[in-house]
Amino acid sequence: MTQIPAHLLDMDGVLVRGGTAIDGSVEYVSRLKAAGVRFMLFTNNSRFSPRVHAEKLCALGFPITEADIHTSALATAQFLASQKPGATVFAVGDAGLFEALVSDGCRLVDEAPDFVVIGESLHYDYAALAHAAHLVMNGARFIGTNPDVNGPVEGGFHPACGAVCAMIQASSGKAPYFIGKPNPLMMRGALNRLSIRAANAIMVGDRMDTDVLAGLELGLQTALVLTGTSTRESMKGFPFRPSHVVPRLLDLAPVLGLE
Repeated sequence: MTQIPAHLLDMDGVLVRGGTAIDGSVEYVSRLKAAGVRFMLFTNNSRFSPRVHAEKLCALGFPITEADIHTSALATAQFLASQKPGATVFAVGDAGLFEALVSDGCRLVDEAPDFVVIGESLHYDYAALAHAAHLVMNGARFIGTNPDVNGPVEGGFHPACGAVCAMIQASSGKAPYFIGKPNPLMMRGALNRLSIRAANAIMVGDRMDTDVLAGLELGLQTALVLTGTSTRESMKGFPFRPSHVVPRLLDLAPVLGLE
């Protein structure tokens, strides 16, 4: 019997859309758990801490803990700590980003920071973004938690971190360095937490430009689910293809022998 690969499972658009579980996703994660398949829930969404993500997912029926979650906020904080321990940061985003930065020893400041970090938010403050652009123009290093320009929510999509960073880039003339998918840094961090080699894992996501690209570049199997951002039609605009394309996550089960 072929061994089922360890899973890096994107959250938004794969497991959930907004605050609602996507049909079949709870059952799929339950099957992974029952079969003893190692997995990590993997998200570019920096808004919430792993604890809050876990609480929300458990309330929807997912059998997971906060240790099963790796976010772009965690990856960003780890990157900054490795670049400059105790770095000063002006951050724009939500509580999950602030908590991760402080936990890794970063100091949040309003003036003359080492780094400006932009994360996800549904309520960006224009004054804060304007100040971030000013700080970047004056020499702060510019970091984005993820390059997604939009994200799935109930009823459609919302502008995401990449779109906001594009505004600051246009104003400041400085391009951000993005930590989240498809940057291999974030995926390597998740694989290290699982103690799994890339060749023994699969990346499951809803975006060709981040999830599938990141998996391909690190040598993972890849699966695209069509419950989020990418569609069969939009796939045609990319010069690469995922290993598998399925309508929803649960449809991946027979493909991998998870029955």
